[in-house]
Amino acid sequence: MTHPVEITFTETATDKLAGHKGRVALIVAPGGRLPAGLPRSAREAAQRAMESKTGKSLKSGGVIELAYPAGMQADALMLVGLAANASGIDARKAGAAIGAKLGKDHTLVLAGTHKHASEIALGIALRGYDFSVYRTRKDDAEGAADIATDSVPQTINRGQETAVLADAQADTTQDVADEPVSEKARVTFMVKDPQALAKAAKDGAALAEGVFFTRDLVSEPANILTTTDFADRLKAMEEIGLTVEVLEEDELARLGMRALLAVGQGSASPSKVVVMRWNGNGDEAPLALVGKGVVFDSGGISIKPAAGMEEMTMDMGGAGVVAGVMRTLALRRAKANVVGLVGLVENMPDGAAQRPGDIVKSMKGDTIEVINTDAEGRLVLADVLWYAQTRFQPKAVIDLATLTGAVIIALGHDNAGIFSNDDKLAGDLLAAAKAEDEGAWRLPLGPGYDSLINSRLADMKNTGGRAAGSITAAQFLQRFIRKDQPWVHIDIAGVALPPGATDLAPRGATGWGVMTLDRLVRDKFEGK
Repeated sequence: MTHPVEITFTETATDKLAGHKGRVALIVAPGGRLPAGLPRSAREAAQRAMESKTGKSLKSGGVIELAYPAGMQADALMLVGLAANASGIDARKAGAAIGAKLGKDHTLVLAGTHKHASEIALGIALRGYDFSVYRTRKDDAEGAADIATDSVPQTINRGQETAVLADAQADTTQDVADEPVSEKARVTFMVKDPQALAKAAKDGAALAEGVFFTRDLVSEPANILTTTDFADRLKAMEEIGLTVEVLEEDELARLGMRALLAVGQGSASPSKVVVMRWNGNGDEAPLALVGKGVVFDSGGISIKPAAGMEEMTMDMGGAGVVAGVMRTLALRRAKANVVGLVGLVENMPDGAAQRPGDIVKSMKGDTIEVINTDAEGRLVLADVLWYAQTRFQPKAVIDLATLTGAVIIALGHDNAGIFSNDDKLAGDLLAAAKAEDEGAWRLPLGPGYDSLINSRLADMKNTGGRAAGSITAAQFLQRFIRKDQPWVHIDIAGVALPPGATDLAPRGATGWGVMTLDRLVRDKFEGK
């Protein structure tokens, strides 16, 4: 995984401000008082900035940055707006403003007694992410952030490396001003009660780990993240308490997953299904999370245009989210039973690849006419959804996939498309997304759309054409959901890899969905 920057928590000591090297970030409320420990000249400059037109209109998450403040050794003094009664989401955004500026500096953050200090820390962590493993020149690379907790240190797998979540201890003797400058970004977080904040930040640490894991997976190139490498990374999560099975092609054939296998038959990478289980609530039926894991999508014989095809390394985004959620649940020891299943394939156009016009038989037994080999994700999900239901008898099923370009036309990059056969489950999911400030919008299903995927030659065809493309894809998936099985399909094509930075992520993979699904599990599926 991406290397995290350590965030340590310590008691507020304003006498350290003048001598701190790096950055100093002050959390300030509009019209609020500046800390007493600021040198006079820096205080006067900061006060003038806060009384300016810009300062008076400073919103939560807004920043005024003073370079090389007089009387201080810091390179920059950041005045980060955040009202005392601001929401947790606003607090995350304020932290993200700091996280975006981490670089290699040692950043000192004064949060005082703000009630959402743990959310500020989480915002720093999430926005500080930087996938730089393949850059040989890292002069200005941002450091990725994680949160130190006061829990027993946990060793967690990071691909080929390991890292330890450090204990957060109140350290009032540490002189941050006299420390040598580090080559790695780090953060010292000053608050009135560092032990309480460390405890509050513990679950945020697990959440950041899950989001980072998803972002890393989505960011990896397809020559590195093959189906085998992906499965190996998931198998390695047994170190943190997950039970992980890898089903190989011979087992998939025995189970009858011929729709999934047909997608990968043109690739040198073997198709696989990985099952991750977290059992934190006795014998309760699990929530099943299912993810599309197409590690590269060329479109197959119905090959995609060359322009933009390089981004099809992200077509495993749904599987990445499922993996990130499972990592989070294990790290925070969730009191819930959740099973995550991902179908891992590569869609390539060699001589063995499936063709338009082929008819394949699913694990359920339904036959599918392949109209377009670039509508492959639904073939993968069809078999994995059926397997999840028949094996685990879940309370609910939620699948995620970068499934259609049509959902981007409908909703842009601000919202994922939500489809469901169950109003309560859909409502709970939308409420979780709103609580985590991850955009989601429910779209319809119905018999009229369903008729568009009827086939002359088989039980169904794998695409209904351009009209309502994201809806007909969802209608296709619904045919593989058992009667009375609560189910939600989430099309994340527009939100997994947007064209620019977001509030909590730099440009690149966002990890959309990890926070929403963790919230859903916490609110609706955890035992008390």
